[in-house]
Amino acid sequence: MRARALVLGILSSTAVLAVGWQLGTQGETQPAPDAVAASTAGTSTPGTPTVTPDATSTPAPSASASAAATAAPAATPTPTVAGGVSGTFTGTSVQTRFGPVQVQITVADGTITDVTALQLTDKDQRSVSISNRAAPVLRQEVLTAQSANVQGVSGATYTSDGYLSSLQSALDQAGL
Repeated sequence: MRARALVLGILSSTAVLAVGWQLGTQGETQPAPDAVAASTAGTSTPGTPTVTPDATSTPAPSASASAAATAAPAATPTPTVAGGVSGTFTGTSVQTRFGPVQVQITVADGTITDVTALQLTDKDQRSVSISNRAAPVLRQEVLTAQSANVQGVSGATYTSDGYLSSLQSALDQAGL
């Protein structure tokens, strides 16, 4: 009986590790609550753009931690002489627990040249602070990787997940 329990425990652990590994290699992680380390609470990085909530827009509350994407206008790719796609592509607005996130990319000859955050989480001042810290890091990682296959920012899980989901939508529109 004890040996059976030990074998079942090992098999269960192996299955959990295998599933976790598979999810990790696909870039899909379960969202965890946004948290800011005590050492960075209340601080801002010089030169980081400030996101202020728009008084005319009220984020819709979300009962689940997963982001629900909404439709965005599609951009028309412009083929270039070199064969790459050029243009500006707007990703879908992704609703997160802390507000909507939406990004826009600029592509030249099939290369991402810029990523602009059109909307970032704005439920409260803390989510605005977290977004202001995460957006430049995500932008730089996307420009370096030239894809949405980048690590999220620690402590900014919802912002990162929404940013990367909206980015993937824009990349899909661009055919990248």
